[in-house]
Amino acid sequence: MERLQLDDFIHYQFLSGIEFDKTGRYVCFVVHKADLEDNGYKSNLWIYDFAEDRSFQLTAFGEERSFIWLDDGQHILFSSVRTNQYQEAKKEGQEQTVFYKINIRGGEAKEAFQVPLNVETIEQIDENRFLLTAVINQERPELWTLSNEEQKEELKRRREEQEFEVLEEIPYWQNGRGFTSLNRTRVYLYDAVSNQLDPLTDQDLDVESVTLNQARTKALLIGSRFIGKQAQTNSLYVLDLESKSVREVPDQGPFRCVAGYITADGQGICCGSDMARYGLNENPRFYLVDLNTGHRTDLTPQWDRSVWNSVGSDCRYGGGQSFRYIQDHLYFVSTDGFSSYVFKVDGKGSVTQLTKETGSVDAYCVHENSIAFIGLRDLSLQEVYVLRDNEEERLTSFNQWVLEQKTVARLEPLSVETAPDVLIDGWVMKPLGWEEGKNYPAIFTIHGGPKAVFGSVFFHEMQYWANEGYCVFFCNPRGSDGKGSEFADIRGKYGTIDYHDLMVFADAVLAAYPSIDQTRVGVTGGSYGGFMINWIIGHTNRFKAAASQRSISNWVSMGWTTDIGYYFTPDQIGATPWTNSEKLWEHSPLKYADRVQTPTLFIHSEEDYRCWLVEGLQMFNALKFHGVEARLCLFKGENHDLSRSGRPKQRVRRLREITQWFNKYLKA
Repeated sequence: MERLQLDDFIHYQFLSGIEFDKTGRYVCFVVHKADLEDNGYKSNLWIYDFAEDRSFQLTAFGEERSFIWLDDGQHILFSSVRTNQYQEAKKEGQEQTVFYKINIRGGEAKEAFQVPLNVETIEQIDENRFLLTAVINQERPELWTLSNEEQKEELKRRREEQEFEVLEEIPYWQNGRGFTSLNRTRVYLYDAVSNQLDPLTDQDLDVESVTLNQARTKALLIGSRFIGKQAQTNSLYVLDLESKSVREVPDQGPFRCVAGYITADGQGICCGSDMARYGLNENPRFYLVDLNTGHRTDLTPQWDRSVWNSVGSDCRYGGGQSFRYIQDHLYFVSTDGFSSYVFKVDGKGSVTQLTKETGSVDAYCVHENSIAFIGLRDLSLQEVYVLRDNEEERLTSFNQWVLEQKTVARLEPLSVETAPDVLIDGWVMKPLGWEEGKNYPAIFTIHGGPKAVFGSVFFHEMQYWANEGYCVFFCNPRGSDGKGSEFADIRGKYGTIDYHDLMVFADAVLAAYPSIDQTRVGVTGGSYGGFMINWIIGHTNRFKAAASQRSISNWVSMGWTTDIGYYFTPDQIGATPWTNSEKLWEHSPLKYADRVQTPTLFIHSEEDYRCWLVEGLQMFNALKFHGVEARLCLFKGENHDLSRSGRPKQRVRRLREITQWFNKYLKA
């Protein structure tokens, strides 16, 4: 067995976007792999054939990141940029998406049609018609509506405007998407035979999701209209594809809907929350909605879990469809404890858990009584699995070589009661070659969110540190997902009960593992974890070194410079600069920076609009001002997701920076 290396993730294969064909014989999915030469990722379509029990690669161009099955069950439709002509058009700013069709039984992909939009999603309605979404800007004419000469003038104007931005609303930027002021997502109907494109929603409605009914005659839209400031509430809209009309379902008070569908008998089912009790992080429930009056009937009053996968890992790239409406059931993924599972709910509010094994469900699809999914199981990296007759079966072996060829540390669970009736789940990873009685350095890792969880799945950076001789430990303090809204609710308490849980857990680890050298323990975390690192170093000197990643240091600047800050900060801290500036400052790590003695590395990305770089810069400046050892590594062209989907070379450099920092202070 070979030791796991820092850059081994370059050779991992990441899976996403799994879909059954209409017969259930095949699933198609996307396989991504890092490409160091181009410093990016190559993505291709793969097929698993249940009848022949084999998988095979369908495309090889390296740009196939999304697709749909066509109704004939033999062809797949995907978008790609495959010719110099289309590449040049993209560079010139043309709005164009080229779709290709490929037969899964063999043959080359052939161009099917072009749509004069930058298409984000596509669904087939019938043989020739497709429902599309695309982003438009309210101040710019859509190019496809202009003559050739007008298009040239508009593109020239856009090129001249590239040197500056005009902001007219908040949020004005979004992490991973750049400046977005006045952008809206619009719904279109496209006929591939006549090449006719019809806008179905107006330019003011920002559409978040589109769900077709089973007959494909109507769709339920979730969206919002706003001027100046986007609210965290939204509305339902019914789209009639025959009349091409959209009507808003009347609102019955503030509500945030995350999914919905129209049943076979014309009723609405939605998943959402009024956020009245626990704010933005309140777990949503399922409601029956009268689509004429908007009246909501709570179908699941006892449901208290999230409706997404919040199990953290740095071994994913791409995702999958979150909600699926199939045969009058809404399927979804939920995190319960420290694992995520597939559930379904019917129109009467009956919720059924379908997958049972611990780990993570990263993407899934459904056909009759079978569920195919991409998951992390035990310490295996992503593979395709199928659930049939309540039994899981692994179908692929893309990453099995890791467990067969590399040394991997086992996770030892450790649960700690940090307060009466508060049980914190955590784990300890012993270093490679662990010997009782020998002293080891350790790294304490804190997750982001805060409404997320660590689980018992593969985490490359922590496995690498264990292979480098570190004991690694981590846990899910209050504020984490998986245990209900009350457990996750730390509004107005940041740096108090969560900090307490973390320190009590650290004490428990050191007591249970006396071989850990208490004078050589480091601490790291990103996002909320970065906030907590900044908080920890201002409140204790127990850690020998720290690495703060994509962090928060000042709730005033975070609230009024970042993409989510204007609503996240008032909700989570319970104050604004105009209502209670002292409370914002009280919970800001920057306030306590004059107490810091811990050498600290700061990792930040230049295009991180979630935790804008001024957060890291402020804390770095404060430590330098007070004579504390500090280093800041700023990654250009990267965003908040550097550690998970950043360019390969930048991900290697990030992990090397953190490891070298800890080596300097914990192994000296």
